[in-house]
Amino acid sequence: MEFETILRQEYVEKYQNIWPNLTILDYLNEAIAKHPDKLAIIDKKSRYTYGELGKVVDRVALGLLSLGLGKGDVLSIQLPNLNEFIILHYAATRIGAVTNPLIPIYRDREIGYMVGLADSKMIVIPDEFRGFNYPEMIKRLIPQWPGLEHVFVVGEQVPKGMSPISQLMNEPWELRMDPAMLDEIHHDPNDVTEIIFTSGTTGNPKGVMHTHNTLCVSTNYWIERLRLTSDDVMFMASTFAHQTGFGYGIRLPVHYGGTGVYQDIWNPKEFIELINQEKITYTAGATPFLQDVVQMEGIENYNLSSLRVFVALGAPIPEALVKEANEKVPFTILSGWGQTENGLVTLTKLDDPMEKLTGTDGVPLPGMEVKVADFEGEACPPHEEGNLLVKGPALFVGYLKRIEETRAEYKDDWFVTGDRAKMDEDGYIRISGRLKDIIIRGGENIPVVYMENVIYEHPDVSVVQIVAMPDPRLQEKACAFISMKPGRPSLDLEGIQEYLQTKGVAKQYWPEHVEIVEDFPRTQSGKIQKFRLRDMISEQMTNKG
Repeated sequence: MEFETILRQEYVEKYQNIWPNLTILDYLNEAIAKHPDKLAIIDKKSRYTYGELGKVVDRVALGLLSLGLGKGDVLSIQLPNLNEFIILHYAATRIGAVTNPLIPIYRDREIGYMVGLADSKMIVIPDEFRGFNYPEMIKRLIPQWPGLEHVFVVGEQVPKGMSPISQLMNEPWELRMDPAMLDEIHHDPNDVTEIIFTSGTTGNPKGVMHTHNTLCVSTNYWIERLRLTSDDVMFMASTFAHQTGFGYGIRLPVHYGGTGVYQDIWNPKEFIELINQEKITYTAGATPFLQDVVQMEGIENYNLSSLRVFVALGAPIPEALVKEANEKVPFTILSGWGQTENGLVTLTKLDDPMEKLTGTDGVPLPGMEVKVADFEGEACPPHEEGNLLVKGPALFVGYLKRIEETRAEYKDDWFVTGDRAKMDEDGYIRISGRLKDIIIRGGENIPVVYMENVIYEHPDVSVVQIVAMPDPRLQEKACAFISMKPGRPSLDLEGIQEYLQTKGVAKQYWPEHVEIVEDFPRTQSGKIQKFRLRDMISEQMTNKG
């Protein structure tokens, strides 16, 4: 397939000296050469050294060629965090094919649309994961995909018309085909190598295209900011089909020649055990993952000495949670901000003072630029809220088959992220919400993230999310969705308002409706889907008449 991107000569020249101008395979080959006997992958069922990984990647790559896949073809992978995902990604890259990660929670509607838009030639699925039958779903969808030629299944239950993954992984393709043919395939660092769909917080998925250069430069920035070496052991529970899991979970350890430890279903207790077993040194995950660890009963009694960094992503970390963590756990908590379109853009530093660690989402990584601007695109003064704009070498190269829509997302060479933020005098930003999350109550803007942080400090509150609800007179009012800590009594509107009064919060900012919930609608990566909360309260208000 030919991909239309925003890569033009002037764009390439702009970042030519910043991009590494290496491919994903270059980093893998370097790790294999330097550390052939070091463990590369540890998952729940297997361990692979770099030497073993290199051999199985080449074998599977030859198998893909034998099936008719080649340069520019799309391989969709809807698997949990298993070694097969990693091997398939590198094997696809080896032959110049494009990896399309798909989140395991996606069902008929999402998968039907995404695989169809990507014109995938092959898809790999589990037979079952978390009680769901994936082959049955694919059977229903196959008539929609005239270009799909192969379906492979990881697991024991493989229906007729589909193939077991062992056919690719275990067949001695290297004895039937000349392995040298793999080295004849040309790879350009500016080739599209990934199509990953936006996470669904807007309800409108888009196929985000990345090249080797845009992915690899972002990965290298992590290494520099976290001071990673080949001795580091990473843990990843964020799905491989999310940019955190795919961009950093799969490939980051390879870039520095380290080890990756993977979990297919987030389990904080198992994570704590793995820290001791595998001597994990750092991890990255959604803010709820951090909360689960910090608030685990008896966490102070576990040996967490090897873990030095937890990078919390996906949503601003409530200051109260960081302070609680500092009292309970020995590792440093870093906060960062990024998107599917641009990878990680800002991150706090290991030696930052506490006020930066607890109150910001970091400063731009080298080569990346951010601007907090008004609606005219002019930079806002320090500490004034505005629209967050970004540019730099890690930005995506376009939305799949939506090149005009891609261009419309830019304003004077700056990508308009849709996030709202404030920037301090040192260039550190703090995400204050999504542009669509702004609540305007009778002409008065309600500072959503600020209010969430205040309510989060309530000793009985576990999670709080504030969204707009419709009002016939004021247009919008604030509704607080709250989940309580285990065993704590529920709060009502009166209780919340009394609490906010003791905190000295302006009455105009108070929520005027409270919904107590057990859990929140989330993406697979743990990010809360506020648009669904808005829909819920809007429907409820409409039904009340």
